[in-house]
Amino acid sequence: MKVFVNLLLLLLLAAVLGAAAFLPYGVLGLAALVAIWLFTTRSGALARAATGIGIAGLPQRWGASAVIVVGIAGVVGVLVAMLAMGEGFKATLSNTGGTDTAIILRGGSQAETNSVITRDQVPLISALAGIARGPDNRPIVSPELSQVVNLQSMADGTDTNVQFRGVGPDAWAIRPKLKIIEGRKFNGGLREMVVGRGAQKQFRGLEVGKQLNLANQIWTVVGVFESGDSNESELWADADVLGPAYQRQAFQSVTVKLDGKDGFKQLSGALAADPRLKLDVSTTHDYYAKQSENLTKFLTALGVVIGTIMAVGAIFGALNSMYAAVAGRAREIATMRAIGFRGLPVVVAVMLETMLLALIGGLLGAAVAWLLFNGHTVSTLGNNFSQVVFQFRVTPELLWTGLKWALGIGLVGGLFPALRAARLPVTEALRAA
Repeated sequence: MKVFVNLLLLLLLAAVLGAAAFLPYGVLGLAALVAIWLFTTRSGALARAATGIGIAGLPQRWGASAVIVVGIAGVVGVLVAMLAMGEGFKATLSNTGGTDTAIILRGGSQAETNSVITRDQVPLISALAGIARGPDNRPIVSPELSQVVNLQSMADGTDTNVQFRGVGPDAWAIRPKLKIIEGRKFNGGLREMVVGRGAQKQFRGLEVGKQLNLANQIWTVVGVFESGDSNESELWADADVLGPAYQRQAFQSVTVKLDGKDGFKQLSGALAADPRLKLDVSTTHDYYAKQSENLTKFLTALGVVIGTIMAVGAIFGALNSMYAAVAGRAREIATMRAIGFRGLPVVVAVMLETMLLALIGGLLGAAVAWLLFNGHTVSTLGNNFSQVVFQFRVTPELLWTGLKWALGIGLVGGLFPALRAARLPVTEALRAA
């Protein structure tokens, strides 16, 4: 019978946690219902009184309380940090490009690394409908190639993959967010480059005026740019200089400025209608957002797995601590039972005490994650096998997720000790004390 009751309790607990986790305002709704019960019923008043007694005794049990708080803080801190990494990477790539520009790749290519666009295809692309034209009535088109080069990381000096992008003259008009903040733009036909601010912070030798030996040729850094997106992880040079340096006879992509709201539709239709061009097109926003999907999912799953493993440990820590607290307060609980406190107020009191400790741990973990990781710059390998520089992004939604995990751990960790306290035989507890 006892096993059956415990099974029912676990199912009820799972339902409560599910409602709290998946309903938009599940946690707030449950908290509101508990608050109404606490302040409008006699049992609620008794539960509040019993909770006050338990909280007043927390300083005498600071060691056991600290185990709960620190354990839950660790879970929340690690979980939020892992999720913030995925959120930051996703935000960086999602902010790259826009709906007013498009990128053209070879048909079936998922990324620039496995795309090839021959030089004789570029004039055909430039003549398609849907591409905006500049003041000189020329189509705004940038044939581009991407070469992965090795640079030393700023942190430990190890060789790291960096994207060296060759662009056409129209690349600046296509990406108006990109601004030179130091030095100048590179000159066409020369072995000059500009570097992203993010790349400059992460890799050595990218200060203005420095020279790099790449492809057995000397390249000079002449400028630094900011764009607030993944382009900041790159080095830029003239595509007509970069291609021959690495013996690249073709481009990998063509990026274009779209002509108004219907530009993408017109360009897609024109590409599909030309049998000479077996190419795919997507807006640059959609392309870069898609590039972030796999790694974001991986980081989120990894964060949940690690958080779950740590949460199990924190639950056992809370169980042990609260069982010990209930055993140490056996006489106190028995006395309350003897003077009229029934089982439900005692259960709620122990649960509220555990949830309070869990909330403190959750807030502590969230604060640590925000202070240590929000805005912290790191780099990771992107789909083009080069490093993408991005910042951890600790959002209010992630902090709320961490707090929900903390309250869930407190709910699980406090339930069975609370039931034990309510079932404690009064006479036996008083005699043992």
